[in-house]
Amino acid sequence: MVRSDPYWWEAAPPATLPREPVRSKCDVVIVGAGYTGLSAAITLARAGRSVQVFDKMRPGEGASTRNGGIASGNLRPSFDELSKKFGEVAARAMLLEAKAAREDLATFISQEGIDCDFSVTGRFAGASTSGDYERLARDADMLVATTGITAYAVPRAKQRDYLGTDYYYGGSVRMDIGGLHPAKFHAGMLRLALASGAIVHGETAVLGIRSDGLDYEVETSRGRVRARHVITGTNGYTDRSDRWLRRRLVPVRSRIIATAQLSDNLMRQLMPKRMMLSETRKLHYYYRPSPDGRRILFGGRDGTIAGDPTWPTDHLRRALIDIFPEIEDVDLTHSWFGHVAMNRDMIPRIFSRQGMRYAAGYCGSGVVWARWAGQKAAWQVLGDDAGSSALDMRPPAAVPFYNGTPWFMPGVFTWLTWQDKRAHRHRKGKTTTAKRNPA
Repeated sequence: MVRSDPYWWEAAPPATLPREPVRSKCDVVIVGAGYTGLSAAITLARAGRSVQVFDKMRPGEGASTRNGGIASGNLRPSFDELSKKFGEVAARAMLLEAKAAREDLATFISQEGIDCDFSVTGRFAGASTSGDYERLARDADMLVATTGITAYAVPRAKQRDYLGTDYYYGGSVRMDIGGLHPAKFHAGMLRLALASGAIVHGETAVLGIRSDGLDYEVETSRGRVRARHVITGTNGYTDRSDRWLRRRLVPVRSRIIATAQLSDNLMRQLMPKRMMLSETRKLHYYYRPSPDGRRILFGGRDGTIAGDPTWPTDHLRRALIDIFPEIEDVDLTHSWFGHVAMNRDMIPRIFSRQGMRYAAGYCGSGVVWARWAGQKAAWQVLGDDAGSSALDMRPPAAVPFYNGTPWFMPGVFTWLTWQDKRAHRHRKGKTTTAKRNPA
């Protein structure tokens, strides 16, 4: 029986907090008790501000305890794409901020003593076509030149030193990316937020926010609060209480499957360096060894918008076996999904509207960006220069014909699947031709 709750919850299930009275006044209300909200709460409470955090679910029950635990801090557009849209100076600043955010995460975990299986392992990205390999090699050279990060191409002949498969056309490695246990990390942040004096209200929905020009009145399911500042960090779980934000963030289901435990020998064969892993397919997959090194966690976009059908699990399983045929007969133990938030620019954002601050749109890389952006938003409330950020810009544009339900995602999933199948048939044809014409 494949379980539908996250594998991570076995070690750190979301906490049901004792019900604290909702205070009628505070300095700052924070909407969302995931990485973003708790990061902002820790920063503000330690600075002496009175803080109340509200979450309609248990704290962390959304993406913060459902993600793959890969601390990538990705920027989805390439450096050239960022330069074209925002200018080369801004693009370079974004890359350097991503580096700073990853380093700051490692420092935060170490200094705060959070036990979350964090390790900087490096990441191998597999090239799905020979052209993708050339692009990955160029990107690695650019990363070294721009940021000084250790990065390099891995030709197909050396691929098995990093990953036990012949599926890819080589790939690239960057050594600044690692992994953690996302639910343990959230539990550690929740502990710090409460210890700092922040009040966290789980299972208490925010129903609406209005401003009188001086303060904000926040209506919750358990009473009203008057606050000087509001920070929203709901990301892929934004609901109808903020229709303006909801039109700008598209929640996309990301699903992860977990295999049963594998032998030590097989894990060493398949993942010899225990790196985090990604690839270049249109409908790309991300995967990793579990923190104990005993099983594979394999994730990708789900393609559904309602219910919990079995076909997305079957789809992921087939993709996993394509890469590692050796585990065809291995059982799955878990299959679960969470929502990541995409926006039209496909970059994380910190922005303001009517005096309220937002941190959102992490595009599937929230392990690094959510904590970083929440901290930045908090510093902005405090008037601290540390709140400046290359990601602090105009709000993301609204998505046309979209009101909160991503009706178009099944079509997008089908289109990307077709493109990947077409590319796969093309590369199989090239391989067959090469075998027939070895010269």
